[in-house]
Amino acid sequence: MYYIAIVGRPNVGKSTLFNRIVGGRPALVDDEPGVTRDRNIAAATHEEKRFGVIDSGGFDPARDDLIVSLIREQAMLAIEEADTIFFVVDGRENLTATDHEIAAILRRSGKPVRLVLNKVDNPATYHDSGEYGRLGFESVHPVSAEHGLGVEDLLDIALAEVPVTPEETAEEAEAAERPVRVAVVGKPNTGKSSLVNRLLGEPRIMVSSIPGTTRDAVDTELTRDGKRYILVDTAGIRRKARVSLRIEKFSVIMAMKAIERADIALLLIDAVEGVGAQETAIGAMITAANRAAALIVNKWDLVEKETMTAVDYERGLREKLPFLSHAPVLFISALTGQRAVKALDVVDALYAEYRARIPSGKLNTLIKGPLARRAPPLYRGRRVKIYYVTQASVAPPTFVFMTNIPEGVPPEYRRYVANQLRESSGLAHAPLKLVFRAPPGRRRRGKPAKR
Repeated sequence: MYYIAIVGRPNVGKSTLFNRIVGGRPALVDDEPGVTRDRNIAAATHEEKRFGVIDSGGFDPARDDLIVSLIREQAMLAIEEADTIFFVVDGRENLTATDHEIAAILRRSGKPVRLVLNKVDNPATYHDSGEYGRLGFESVHPVSAEHGLGVEDLLDIALAEVPVTPEETAEEAEAAERPVRVAVVGKPNTGKSSLVNRLLGEPRIMVSSIPGTTRDAVDTELTRDGKRYILVDTAGIRRKARVSLRIEKFSVIMAMKAIERADIALLLIDAVEGVGAQETAIGAMITAANRAAALIVNKWDLVEKETMTAVDYERGLREKLPFLSHAPVLFISALTGQRAVKALDVVDALYAEYRARIPSGKLNTLIKGPLARRAPPLYRGRRVKIYYVTQASVAPPTFVFMTNIPEGVPPEYRRYVANQLRESSGLAHAPLKLVFRAPPGRRRRGKPAKR
């Protein structure tokens, strides 16, 4: 994925620009300088181009106190990981010594840099007095992140060379020829490297009882029964409050990237410690990336068992991770090898569903009964009608429902339709993406038809 890093000194509007680009308000925004201390990383789409955005904390290269030092580390990591950089300055104020110092750091990075003059109320009439030219960047973009002015033009230029993300490409037909990418993720010391080594049959990856031994994402190829896999053993993901060392912060980015470039994510859970905030956060990353997932409960040999122990444990997982309720659960011991190799059987089944395609005729037959049994609720006194459904793409299976009022289909009804599809289509464990859209050319109420 193509990554854009947003950097600059405190309180120039970096998080506001981040929120404007990715949509919503995922980053905390406040007038108090230094609110953003850790990086926010999010995926975004512009003109059918998918890319990542990294929001770094504002940093002052000259200050040495602990918090500022950590913020500076965060910004430097963002610079390292980015393909291009948005250097944000306050377009209403004179440049500061900090701005010039940051500019010098960015020039030394060798990365493409676009100077973003934020808080410019009318970018169309802005005239550069020449002050900003002294920073040494040819690409200068006046914007107002708060009001969205000039941001679209900035993205058009920055992403000009980034290809459109296709819904379906020739790669789909060749998917069987390439390895299945499997990201092994989880908090530190859950046994990720031990599982990878068990699957490989040899200790290719260093294993230690010290949390955080694996610092980078390590790709290892494996062939079993003629099937090829790429196992990505990621560094353990820690809580933000505990991630302080530069190398640990790099690990968080690598784990997130591993999920983005994987087909399937295996979320390892310590059977003794259970699900906590970190597992919930990692599960949310997997869900946001629309990746197939399995919940691998490791160290199962350490749990005292009764007749219903596994059933009760799985029920608890479903309650704590409702957004991964479709994910299969496997209880293993990577240390003893108990059921560990079955993880690849789970991967095979998940991958088949993840790339499955259902013909339109069969799809409409499958959904006809559920739609008849439970029609969509009225929307502002009008009846919502669903005309037909077609599958637009795979990985994940994406279904487009044609309806007269797309905004009239509430979340609970979308969940109902998704659950019915799971039960009838054989896609019980895949992440399903449902899109409700008006048929082409159909007039929307209160809006004239386009000519």
